[in-house]
Amino acid sequence: MDAMTVDETTRTVAPVRAAEELELKRDEFRLAVRMGLIRTAPNPVAVPDPRGAHRDRPPERRPVARAELDRLRAAPDFPEGLRERVRAVGAGEAAGLLSVSYDRFNRLARTGHLSPVRFYLNRYRMVVWLYLAAEVTAFGEENPGLLTGRLPAGVRERHAAGEDLRARNWRSRHLSLLLRGTDDPWARAAAIASLLDPVQVAEVVDDPYERAYLDRLRPAPPPGLPVAGASHETAVRLVRADDPDEILWHRMSLALALDEARAVRQAPYPGERRRPVQEPDPEPPATEAAGRAEAGQAAGPPVRPAPRPPARPHAGRGAPSPGRAPGPRRPGLLGRIRRALPGRTPAGGRWGQGRDWG
Repeated sequence: MDAMTVDETTRTVAPVRAAEELELKRDEFRLAVRMGLIRTAPNPVAVPDPRGAHRDRPPERRPVARAELDRLRAAPDFPEGLRERVRAVGAGEAAGLLSVSYDRFNRLARTGHLSPVRFYLNRYRMVVWLYLAAEVTAFGEENPGLLTGRLPAGVRERHAAGEDLRARNWRSRHLSLLLRGTDDPWARAAAIASLLDPVQVAEVVDDPYERAYLDRLRPAPPPGLPVAGASHETAVRLVRADDPDEILWHRMSLALALDEARAVRQAPYPGERRRPVQEPDPEPPATEAAGRAEAGQAAGPPVRPAPRPPARPHAGRGAPSPGRAPGPRRPGLLGRIRRALPGRTPAGGRWGQGRDWG
């Protein structure tokens, strides 16, 4: 087993083995990697296939260097300290950590004072939000005035108006963890696009080949997301932005991320083939060149090589690419930001959260 999980040449350990050595559960290990508490090996240089559909491995699926495991295990509070930093608790346990009622904690969480780190749907299809125990404890130490007495008027008014920022705060944290896990500009753009409805993405990304590429690079769904049924639909509503100003923010972020990605490389399109760059032939010696010239004069005019096809310009920034239908010229950055400004909400207006448990 060790021979299969430990690479003796690079001294790295497979994620499953690393979690065992760090005495972490699967979800705890995944969260610790996403939070940057455990450094994994970088992705190898990805060589795209003919369609350009390469995908980096997420951080929690990359090997861990033996030196990193030794560093974590050498901590004086190992393993309790590492487990405590990634321990996630529900609203009831979090209220107990703060010595407040369940209702008071729910009000604080709904009004954005605490940000969930995970969620799952229980057997009754109710949303259960989980919070980092360390963050809950730190919040209590920094805000003792919110734990006793009457809540401030602003908090009471926002709660009475039905404000619930738990899903939005979770999406913001989820996106930051996704962006932390990759340096590829197209993968970062795909992470932003994963929080938007496909209609919103299509309005910002007018090139269908770019949309297909973003879809291939879409990050894996969050852990515990149901794969089908009514629970899946509820979870998808939580993953996608539903507030108008949140949608606007992600649309503008996607437009800017696409500009950065296009500056690095173009999105592939069907039929494109990436050929390795060939070194030019060395110049022949003078005597050999003269001999070839004499033979050419005797045999006839020299055969000229076929001209190289022109480089494929970026869609909308020059002549259309071979095999791709010509489209309208892509507007500049300011124009794309203006296009992102309308940001209409999904059908039916603002999505509701439905029933859920804190």
